[in-house]
Amino acid sequence: MFQDIDFAFADHILRQGGSALQMSRHKPKDEEFSTDFFVKHNVELLVTIGGDDTASTANRISKYLKTKNVSIQNIHVPKTIDNDLPLPEGQPTFGYQSAKEAGVRIAQTVYEDARTSGNWFVVAAMGREAGHLAFGIGAAVHAPMIIIPEMFNKVPVTFENIMKLVVSTIVKRKILGIPYGMVIISEGVFHFMSDEEIKNSGIHFTYDDHGHPELGNVSKAHIFNILLQERLKDLKLNIKSRPVELGYEVRCVNPIAFDLLYCSMLGYGVKKLFDKGHTGCMVTTDHIGDIKPLFLEDVTNEHGKVEPRLVNLKSQKADLIFEDGLQYITPGDYELAREYLPHPEHYDFRKVLNW
Repeated sequence: MFQDIDFAFADHILRQGGSALQMSRHKPKDEEFSTDFFVKHNVELLVTIGGDDTASTANRISKYLKTKNVSIQNIHVPKTIDNDLPLPEGQPTFGYQSAKEAGVRIAQTVYEDARTSGNWFVVAAMGREAGHLAFGIGAAVHAPMIIIPEMFNKVPVTFENIMKLVVSTIVKRKILGIPYGMVIISEGVFHFMSDEEIKNSGIHFTYDDHGHPELGNVSKAHIFNILLQERLKDLKLNIKSRPVELGYEVRCVNPIAFDLLYCSMLGYGVKKLFDKGHTGCMVTTDHIGDIKPLFLEDVTNEHGKVEPRLVNLKSQKADLIFEDGLQYITPGDYELAREYLPHPEHYDFRKVLNW
């Protein structure tokens, strides 16, 4: 598919969400690579736009062209709402801030509904392996509990541990006299669960030809909410909860001011790196606007896949959020928590995570 890009086309799409070019999920195999197209059309620069899969494919294409002695530069633009490309610390991927902004607007409304109705809401946010969206949205709206896969660095990611964390914040708030709230969970937790763990949840799934649960066919928030309702019933806690999915609603939103400028800087950066002869790299720009290449070979594993960037739990930001921004059971709450839980120590936030 060909698309001529002139000024009118580019000027029109700048302020729009989504993609003006047809996106593709295809992951070509090495044997599918060919130099024919590039040579026939005298291609000088291949610009790839996307996340870690697209960046990994770009890295493979770059290496392939080099082995064939085809002089074509390849520059990747880090575009994904998951924010999981390994850019320098503090630099987001293009699209993340706009998706987070959209998610925050929804989450604020959900939280206000929780306060108004006296209920709890279980919110699931997009993110394949990393919890950036859930963490960013949850921290912005002061969600009393944020659950992301990175938290489980010392214990397995299981529904049991997740439910303990959810109950921990609900009971903590009951102790504080707050009968409502919101929990935000990254769908990335499923990436680290075994098929057996998912099958044993009691939730009905459809399965693919290889026997793997088809998670894309079911709402993650619905799964968590059903499991929470079962746990609350077992604990004889009369608390209502409702599921909310933060998924496709945040994917193709119009870009906010940050991304409008950021996208333009990345575009200018591609031209700058091209003029300097760089190839096999990602374009990056820092907070003062300096353009630098991030070479793909420096951020790939032994299989040629670009390693995802996870939420940095060692950062002061994460430490402050988990230490001061969330509400959960600690040893000082055990006595009061026994009114609601037979063994409150089992729901102690730090003990659940073995932190």
